[in-house]
Amino acid sequence: MPYPLNTPLGRFGIETSEEGDERCVASIPAGGMANPITGAPTIAPLAMLVDHVGGLINHRRRAPGEWTVSSELSLEIGRDALAAIASARDTPVVGVSRPLGHKGLGVCELSVGTEVIATATVRSFYITAPAGLTARPDGPTGSLPGTSLSDLMSVHVGEAGGTATVLMQDVDPVLNNGIGVVHGGVSSMGLELVGSAEVNRAEPGAPLRTASLRVNFLRPFHGGGEAHYAATPLHTGRSSGVAETRAVGADGRVAIVARLTAYR
Repeated sequence: MPYPLNTPLGRFGIETSEEGDERCVASIPAGGMANPITGAPTIAPLAMLVDHVGGLINHRRRAPGEWTVSSELSLEIGRDALAAIASARDTPVVGVSRPLGHKGLGVCELSVGTEVIATATVRSFYITAPAGLTARPDGPTGSLPGTSLSDLMSVHVGEAGGTATVLMQDVDPVLNNGIGVVHGGVSSMGLELVGSAEVNRAEPGAPLRTASLRVNFLRPFHGGGEAHYAATPLHTGRSSGVAETRAVGADGRVAIVARLTAYR
């Protein structure tokens, strides 16, 4: 099932092929995407897929009158993930999610063809279904703003103050979820982009490849104004790097934090 282009899932080409209480399957085209800060190939779209398919299995298990919001996302990426995506550029990455326990935790496996490239988890809170949810369009309305990841995400590179790497999040209603805040998959991509750019800023040579991304959603994240993603280094070395990343909303408050680890 494809989604309308004027929704976050449709914007990034996500399609859901199976949706059930015990298993959900979805895909995303990830080939050819580049980090807008470094220009290097990126695995950031995997975070968008994980947020969707992992959150979906949790959402399927909600009780009447409940809604779900993501509280944590954890992504573990195989060393050859970028190579697998590049070698099968026109083959989408497929994510399969299943529930772990009664409700609230979804586990995922991501593959390109027959090759497993990543595993992930998404943890969700169950809340009272909010009034005034944004209705999803019925038809394939809307248009793409461009083909680059920066165009799709409505981001641009900001000024790097001191030791920080910054990516600005512009206002784009298409990127908002049903409760009117930036979709968790979009913000997780932003955190991966600044984190991977930061750990690769100091050391020359072959790039450090993202191995893990652990995201905590603290409060709603709104784009526009001074909303941005930023990363600061915790460790940079010849073989590995660790960065602390954060999404700061238009109100100036930290909305999401994450830690990225990368290896050469």
